[in-house]
Amino acid sequence: MTDAPRIRSIDAGVLRVAYLEHGDPAGRPALLLHGFPYDVHAYDAVAPRLAARGMRVIVPYLRGYGPTRFLSGATPRSGQQAALGADLLALLDALAVGQAIVAGYDWGGRAACIVAALWPRRVRGLVSVNGYNVQDIARSAEPATPETEHRLWYQYYLHGERGRAGLAAHRRAFARLLWRTWSPRWAFGDADFDRTAPAFDNPDFVDVVVHSYRHRFGLVDGDPAVEDIERRLAAQPPIAVPAITLDGDADGVTPARAPVAGRFTGRHEHRRVDGGIGHDLPQEAPQAFAQAVLDVDGWAAS
Repeated sequence: MTDAPRIRSIDAGVLRVAYLEHGDPAGRPALLLHGFPYDVHAYDAVAPRLAARGMRVIVPYLRGYGPTRFLSGATPRSGQQAALGADLLALLDALAVGQAIVAGYDWGGRAACIVAALWPRRVRGLVSVNGYNVQDIARSAEPATPETEHRLWYQYYLHGERGRAGLAAHRRAFARLLWRTWSPRWAFGDADFDRTAPAFDNPDFVDVVVHSYRHRFGLVDGDPAVEDIERRLAAQPPIAVPAITLDGDADGVTPARAPVAGRFTGRHEHRRVDGGIGHDLPQEAPQAFAQAVLDVDGWAAS
């Protein structure tokens, strides 16, 4: 649909962020953010669709993934939600993007929701898979139903050092198991997985992932540099920017459900994407994801 993406890097906050850029550099900016355990290739079929419609599409590797690196060895290898939000805000600043569409799923959707909630003037519109993705850490110790709890085995596994060692030794097998169980009807092939798997070889991948799944349960301290953001997120702030939320009908980790009432206070639409669509919605249903971005972009323009 368009020329090959341009591979870029830029110093942004505590990171040197590696990213793919598609489309017209003067186009309307959209940042597409991947989740765990995936990478920028989740948007290989989304970004060209948006670029063909005049958008400047930026797809960054998150902290701990691919060529993205910390600028200092002294920076905590935090995976907490506040750090992901701070990274996205710093990237917008570094790119001199005043306002953008932000869209993502899993960790990336969380970063997008955080910036949309706390810095709404920087966000023209939001697309978020699985709805409102800001974690309520204060309530993390409350048990869910057994049906929900069993889906989170990987999080509990990473709470112990045996899990850390297992992830370090078997990071690709670990990720591939999650792909299979989270998207049980997605017939991805070796080539699909092998495009993404090198992203897990980042030297900070294990530390960032383990910290993420411990911090969200209140088991470890966060990075002091982003604790003010974390305190603001504890209030579960609403999202007032135009937003479309998406759920796949066959998501094996976060089943489709109604959005949390009151969390979206601006124009909002929730869409369920049918057809055996699992957790990696932009890669499994790129047309639906791209259309959501274009629709939110249209809302913002009007």
